[in-house]
Amino acid sequence: MKDLVWDKTLSVEVPEIDEDHRKLVDLFNILNHSVEKGDATDYVEAVLEELISCTVCHFRHEERLMLKHNYDGFLEHKTEHQELIETAEALRRKLLQPGKPVSNEDIQFLEHWLTGHILGTDMDLGSYLSEVM
Repeated sequence: MKDLVWDKTLSVEVPEIDEDHRKLVDLFNILNHSVEKGDATDYVEAVLEELISCTVCHFRHEERLMLKHNYDGFLEHKTEHQELIETAEALRRKLLQPGKPVSNEDIQFLEHWLTGHILGTDMDLGSYLSEVM
């Protein structure tokens, strides 16, 4: 699977959110490479855990900005965040089971998860924040 490439299409036009997204894309690519190379399960798990932790921090960052700037879509956006984290945690639990490595399908799912959120609800948030910040 090819790397995710950060470019203008993934920018939400809010520098601090874009910076978070770039880090998530970088971590995704590290995870992707480690799965492709067949790195040790412990290492893959550590990368996935870092990706999840950084995602949680990023979501809290977005939620703080939404609250500060009275974003109308806050509850829906936060619900999507919760669902995404639950899905990532389920993948992490799967990895912890013996004989259940992260597959290419799991990586594809994570790619769609990450880019889908950025290109969907985060673009709406970015448009709003660009106007009010």
